[in-house]
Amino acid sequence: MLAQSDRCETVEGNYYFPPETVNREYFKESNTHTNCLWKGEASYYDIEVDGKTNKDGAWYYPNPKEKAKNIQNYVAFYPPVRIES
Repeated sequence: MLAQSDRCETVEGNYYFPPETVNREYFKESNTHTNCLWKGEASYYDIEVDGKTNKDGAWYYPNPKEKAKNIQNYVAFYPPVRIES
């Protein structure tokens, strides 16, 4: 399991997991960064499980803009990561 929490934030249909609920052994910092007009600059993680890498499979906002402060350092996932509630 990559992350588990009942305190996720939902933004634009994405579930953002609190940083302390993420299993860091599967995450490696990526050099990828993107910019969102209202959230700010996103940083990415590669996810490595069973010898397979999901390049830039997760992202977070280390220094978000004011309107996105509620997801600072929270981690969201791209498919094929499955989110269950």
